[in-house]
Amino acid sequence: MYRVMRGEDPGPTAVAATLAEGIAVKEPGRLTRRIVEALVSDILLVDDVSIEGAIETLLERQKLVVEGAGAAGLAAVLAAPERFRGRRVGIVICGGNIDARLLASILMRGLVREGRLVRLRSELPDVPGALSRLSRVIGEHAGNIVEVHHQRLFHDTSVKRAELDVVVETQNRRHVEVLISALAAAGFPTQLLPNTGEVGPEPEG
Repeated sequence: MYRVMRGEDPGPTAVAATLAEGIAVKEPGRLTRRIVEALVSDILLVDDVSIEGAIETLLERQKLVVEGAGAAGLAAVLAAPERFRGRRVGIVICGGNIDARLLASILMRGLVREGRLVRLRSELPDVPGALSRLSRVIGEHAGNIVEVHHQRLFHDTSVKRAELDVVVETQNRRHVEVLISALAAAGFPTQLLPNTGEVGPEPEG
């Protein structure tokens, strides 16, 4: 439909995998085209990352479970805030047909993007009690360990040292820096492992 409004050939095209399945049609309907041409001035495109963020925002702030297509309108507003700033904006929120496992994945990925779920890699001496001491440092600084992987064999470290990968729930990115500094001060050199996806800006507040 975006291409139709610009006088371009609409397809037929292969539909890519997307969260917005409800609006991912192979070809716009002819009746729908006439209605859109008469009543719609513009169409904005958003990517799946923006739609994920909109789904997460609606659930966390409005307590609404919305499928990808239903959240696309909010995704457009969040992706182009300057376009809508200072204006009264109405957004149609429709459809809650989203798989529970997919919704859980979206929420967890949102925590990762916001720096509230991170992977840390620490180096520690391979001696009894070292893991307990490292865990204590994280706990004393309000970090919550979700997952631990203790590695002795497959990293390029001294035979008397080990590397520990931990997934930690945190408050925000500043809290992550506090944890890394505290671990280093306790004798556990630590680095933040990069995320596989793009990380957006830290939310205000």
